[in-house]
Amino acid sequence: MAIPRKQYLQKLIDKQDNGRVKIITGIRRCGKSYLLFNIYTKYLRESGVQNEQIIGIALDELPNAMYRNPIELDKYIREQVKDTSRRYYILIDEIQFVSEIQNPYVEDAASKLTFIDVVLGLMKIKNADVYVTGSNSRMLSTDILTQFRDRGDEIRVYPLSFAEFYECYEGDKRDAWLDYYTYGGMPVVLSLSSHEEKSRYLRDLFTRTYLKDVIERHAIQNDSEVLEDLLNILASAIGSLTNPTKLSNTFNSEKHIKISSTTIDKYLRYFIEGFIISKAERYDVKGKKYIQTPHKYYFTDVGVRNARLGFRQQEETHIMENILYCDLLRRGFDVDVGVVEQNIKTKDGKKLRKQLEVDFIINRGSKRYYIQSALTIAEPRKREQEIASLIRIPDSFSKIVVVRDYIKHWRDDHGILYVGIEQFLLDENMIDL
Repeated sequence: MAIPRKQYLQKLIDKQDNGRVKIITGIRRCGKSYLLFNIYTKYLRESGVQNEQIIGIALDELPNAMYRNPIELDKYIREQVKDTSRRYYILIDEIQFVSEIQNPYVEDAASKLTFIDVVLGLMKIKNADVYVTGSNSRMLSTDILTQFRDRGDEIRVYPLSFAEFYECYEGDKRDAWLDYYTYGGMPVVLSLSSHEEKSRYLRDLFTRTYLKDVIERHAIQNDSEVLEDLLNILASAIGSLTNPTKLSNTFNSEKHIKISSTTIDKYLRYFIEGFIISKAERYDVKGKKYIQTPHKYYFTDVGVRNARLGFRQQEETHIMENILYCDLLRRGFDVDVGVVEQNIKTKDGKKLRKQLEVDFIINRGSKRYYIQSALTIAEPRKREQEIASLIRIPDSFSKIVVVRDYIKHWRDDHGILYVGIEQFLLDENMIDL
């Protein structure tokens, strides 16, 4: 099934031939390779680029195992770009498979060669435009900020958005939403028909790809069950505030396993680096400062999350919040979770500070929006609860309540916009009404 991925294609087109390496990152199996080797390659060919000008290599494939050696990879590519009168497009898939090796040409044991040396060298070829994909954020993002400095552009690819999913879905909008919040946006899922097929694919993807990658990359010997338990706890508590200390206490009380908060924090970073989960920072709106702890964690794909729990915990309100978070990130917003403090008096006259949650505070440039995710606002009391934090925010930025109910968008007397989840996800202009 051909999925156009127009957003990402346009980003590649905008950065074509800009003299910088294009680094396409994202969770494995979300469509990075298809984007580069099918969609973008097709665009290049339609633009007049000949096949021999496109040099592609997938390093996760066994026949290309020898090119995981940085010296062999560099040699292979350079042998194909000798015609200085032609422009070449170099596409390297899953660059993290390139090993770090001892530099054979010097005696210094500390001198190593990595994929960084290969990419920086290829960038100096004047008639070459370089693109790489990778599935590990720590390795790539850190190197973009250090070795690559201002010579790299990172393009983050996500699983299918609801809008992309619906564009390829055979059925009506309501059925599309039911399938999307159940099975998520991994592209392969669209080609599977039965629940059993989708469930098996997502479970295997989690265990045989994501979890295996973390264990192998970080040489984890005896804690594989702890990793699985930690992921289960996170999956059961999406949208809930937590931190490594709380998670450590959960292991102690529920699993009778003693594991330090330091180790928990390390494993959380591994999951984030592999794009399995994301961490949302907490921001005090009135105090205008970040709160160090606790945080919220969301899964990059809700289908993977649901399959992890055997589709037993299908709380639509939390899943909807997770979907909103990922979609806002995909649109290019900086996304935090918020808190608004309210001073109240108890019945006995004592002053008390109460914290009201704002599901998302999103920023892009000079624009800011406050967003609440709600299953329903049908009852007046429920609506009052959902907007309690929004009406106490002392600024004039846009305030939005996204609801599961199928409604026509409207504004209340506070200027708060109410919109249905499907409409919000399908129309990106809705946020600026």
